[in-house]
Amino acid sequence: MASAPATTAAHPVSIVADATHLPMRARLASPMSDEQLWRFCRANPALRVERTADGELVIMPPTGSETGRRNFVLTGQLAAWAEADGSGVGFDSSTGFILPNGAERSPDMAWIRRERWDALTPDQRERFAPLCPDFVVELRSPSDSLDGLLDKLSEYLTNGARLGWLVDPAARRVYVFRPDQAIEVLEDPPTVSGDPELPGFRLQTRAIF
Repeated sequence: MASAPATTAAHPVSIVADATHLPMRARLASPMSDEQLWRFCRANPALRVERTADGELVIMPPTGSETGRRNFVLTGQLAAWAEADGSGVGFDSSTGFILPNGAERSPDMAWIRRERWDALTPDQRERFAPLCPDFVVELRSPSDSLDGLLDKLSEYLTNGARLGWLVDPAARRVYVFRPDQAIEVLEDPPTVSGDPELPGFRLQTRAIF
């Protein structure tokens, strides 16, 4: 069991993180504002924190080594495509975004069209950008609930994402989300195409599965 001094001046919180009880949810007497959440996360860099649309904080466990390796592979593939394509900006799993519904989420991988990124102010770019990425990926780890991740992908789509993938390595399965379409379930696919939203991007899954 490990204790973390999860505090801010406005919201003193004492969190005891037990690896057998993560992710942990905390509902405060009054929800944190975006500014307070930013300061809270800055004051507690060891914690992986998200905020739901109704203000509940979600404290997630650290990433295991195998999940971290898979995430590295995912991010590297997107980074290579994004640099060659030039039409947008990619982000890794440490990046938070404030969605239109008020939730703060940190997808394992994200991409935003360049014109949307360029429209943000320098201060907005330095903090949790106030938008939903155009493309998001969640990588399921052993501690993740499948239903919880499916709900999270649906939330991204409701808030403006154009394409979302849920990658489940243990099941060798990828769930593909697009607005106003049924979820597409790919069983042990060798590749997953980002067309037409990310033209030419193909995720090679063999290094992940």
